[in-house]
Parts: sequence; C-alpha cells; structure tokens
Amino acid sequence: MLEQRIEEVTQANEYFYQSFENLDIAAMDTIWAHQEYVTCIHPGWSIRVGWPAVRDSWVVIFNNTFSMKFQLTELQVQVAADVAWVICTENITSRVGDIDQNSVVVATNLYERIGESWKIIHHHGSPLME
Repeated sequence: MLEQRIEEVTQANEYFYQSFENLDIAAMDTIWAHQEYVTCIHPGWSIRVGWPAVRDSWVVIFNNTFSMKFQLTELQVQVAADVAWVICTENITSRVGDIDQNSVVVATNLYERIGESWKIIHHHGSPLME
C-alpha cells in the first residue's frame, strides 16, 4: 500500500510539473486543493495563502513566461498516511521574451489525499546559489 501511494504521489507531482511546463492554468486548477490553507512561495516572492491568491500567482507567472522546461534531480517522495511531500531540485530553462534563462531551484511540494486524489497544498521554491 505504501508503494502504491508513493507511485500515486509521484504521478501527481509529474502532473504538477507538466502543468507548470505547459503554462496551463486549467491543469493547475485540477492538481491544487482549493482550500483556504493552501500556500505557495515562489523564488523571490512573499507567501501566498489561500487558493485564490495561489492561483493568481500562477496566472502572473504563466502570463509573463514564453516557455519553461524542467529537469528534476535529487527527487525524494515520502508518504505518511494522507499527507505526502516531494523534495527535488528543479533545473529550469525558461524563456522570457527573446532570452533563455537557466536557473536551479530547490523545491518542496506537499500533497494531501482528498478522496481518491492527491492534491498539492503547498509549493515552496528557493533559488540555489552555486
């Protein structure tokens, strides 16, 4: 059962990053829990609390980014009952205007099992200084 839940969370996390890469707010709507307690901290941003504020942050990012590709490394997935967390390094190539930018972000994603689905309830990304 634990292995199955780890696989479910791994798939949910892959969907989160696919939604991010595709700059797809409708997909983000399906992976996030729409709760007042969800939180998000983007690199260099202050904390966003509650689904409306978290969703708005994704809209701003998606509206100001032409493309974004992730290569995840150092991926760790842990599950404890109906809560799970994924820790990883995001190796990001993004395009803003005509300029490609590379960055490395250390991220933590928290998931809650709601019904039969794993929904993200917290995303925190911090830039990694090399």
